[in-house]
Amino acid sequence: MHPFLDLKALMGRDEEALQEAFARVLRSGWYVLGPEVEAFEREFAQICGVDHVVGVGNGLDALTLILRAYRQLGRLAEGAEVILPGNTFIATALAVTEAGLVPVLVEPQESDFAISVAAVEAAITARAGAVIAVHLYGQLADMSGLRKLAQQHGLLLVEDSAQAHGARDEQGRVAGALGDAAGFSFFPVKNLGALGDAGAVATNDPALAGQVRKLRSYGSTEKYVHEIKGVNSRLDELQAALLRVRLRRLGEDAEHRRAIASRYLKGISHPAITLPSEPSSALSHVWHLFVVICAQRQALQEHLLRRGIPTLIHYPVPIHRQAAYAELGAMPLPVTERLATQVLSLPLYPGMTEDYVALVIDACNDFPHDGSREDPCR
Repeated sequence: MHPFLDLKALMGRDEEALQEAFARVLRSGWYVLGPEVEAFEREFAQICGVDHVVGVGNGLDALTLILRAYRQLGRLAEGAEVILPGNTFIATALAVTEAGLVPVLVEPQESDFAISVAAVEAAITARAGAVIAVHLYGQLADMSGLRKLAQQHGLLLVEDSAQAHGARDEQGRVAGALGDAAGFSFFPVKNLGALGDAGAVATNDPALAGQVRKLRSYGSTEKYVHEIKGVNSRLDELQAALLRVRLRRLGEDAEHRRAIASRYLKGISHPAITLPSEPSSALSHVWHLFVVICAQRQALQEHLLRRGIPTLIHYPVPIHRQAAYAELGAMPLPVTERLATQVLSLPLYPGMTEDYVALVIDACNDFPHDGSREDPCR
């Protein structure tokens, strides 16, 4: 059986450098909010093209602290509505509710799974305060359209960049610098992954960055002096040091992902499998996931598994169908619900052998499907 993601091999490429980073932190005697965190924040800020990066405990905390900081700065009112896509991981919505705000779910564009600008515009009410643009699967949302809309209505624009490290728009601007603030996750499976939980906030707003720095450490910038009610969400020295090693491969790995995605896009031609649209700008997609649509998903998944190819579903149950968000169950989101029953993620990661990529393509193309049932997504 082949792996869906060979994380051990990915980390193994830098084993010596990772061990050196671990030893450096161990010998330093400084394990929380020290020089490694400061160095990583500077280096990642430079990559993102922003003035400020604040390391936090994980990606969920990054989004939550952005929204909490905006509330404390008076830029979001308690109970304000935050518009986000219905087809995203539940963490995006959890950040909204954790910050005392109200999630409003809208439909994606079927062509690229990204949040629809038109759907966002239709959802704006007098209570709207912000939009969260999720760069789903590694592709930038339509930030130009969303930014224009946000400016017209006086809304904050927050990026959920958990899957899009290093993605660039046509002007060369990088995920993290395309809105008012951005939340990143460095969970191990991400394109830039730590060896545990980790996250960061990116922004050009010094007031927001300062507030997040307070929030992440008990609401304090001076020991035992607490200006606001904060939390404990700090990127630790060890993860920061390890991330600095992984950061060196970010661009190279993105190119490997694009090369594999290109082979899939050119090679998979089965009529029952709808491929993701090719981005208008190659650099705008870093292919965290390669997601296809198939009305006969279970049969396709079982067929690939028999060929030794594991697949995953991102995400099988929409947010508004989760028990945790039963109050959103009446929302009419037919596109989101259909995608949840038909999306399937194929293996894609740096280091995949050419033979494995070819196997995936061949296995998809020889999928024995019922041709009488037209795929409604095509």
